[in-house]
Amino acid sequence: RARARRPGTAPRLPDTRPGQPSPTASPQPAPAAGAVPPRQPAAGSAGPAASWPQQVQQLAQPGGPAAAADEGAVTPWRPPVEDPFLAAVRAQTAARPAGLGRRLLARLIDTAVLGALLSAAAVPLGVRTADHIDAKIENAELTGETVTVWLLDGTTAGYLGMFLAALLLLGAVYEVLPTARWGRTLGKRLCGVRVMGIESHENPSFAESLRRWLVYSLLGLLVVGVVNVLWCFVDRPWRQCWHDKAARTFVASGG
Repeated sequence: RARARRPGTAPRLPDTRPGQPSPTASPQPAPAAGAVPPRQPAAGSAGPAASWPQQVQQLAQPGGPAAAADEGAVTPWRPPVEDPFLAAVRAQTAARPAGLGRRLLARLIDTAVLGALLSAAAVPLGVRTADHIDAKIENAELTGETVTVWLLDGTTAGYLGMFLAALLLLGAVYEVLPTARWGRTLGKRLCGVRVMGIESHENPSFAESLRRWLVYSLLGLLVVGVVNVLWCFVDRPWRQCWHDKAARTFVASGG
């Protein structure tokens, strides 16, 4: 039934105090616990109507935020760095055996320099050896009998040992150490050649350089030393001598 309003009274309005739901508004579901409220668009932005591609296009426009952020940024210059592995492979593939003429000239220079250094020790020892043998022959003649004079005895063997020790020491200083350190001696440097390992294509180690020099010196004291030097004319493909084969090295151009 409709209730009649008394004359002179105002109609009753709904309660609209803060925190009270309006009787005419539809009820809104309460947000779940831990839910993030929807983000409101900032002032001046594209608003919710702008899609993601449109926002990206606006940022990429000249004079936009992206251009303003990059304006004045300078990328520092960096020198190009070569890959060390590619450089090593390139050096290995570029190595070629040196010419036989330059190798022969380098060996002649090294032999002359080493001979000059060795003569400082060889000449005094040779003089002493000759004097000792002459004295033995004179003593044998004074006896008036047939006496066998041995050229190699305790004295001459000592002189020979001193000569070989000087040869080994000078060879280690002049041949072995420079070859292991720089891959070349004085003669090889002047002729533009160097000693390299066949597998590593780098300077040989000290053990390889020492083995190379010992084989060359031992064969040089014998008659086959000439065959050792001439073997590189017929060897293929690295043009190795016997001392190179013993040390697994070859003489390359460059250096």
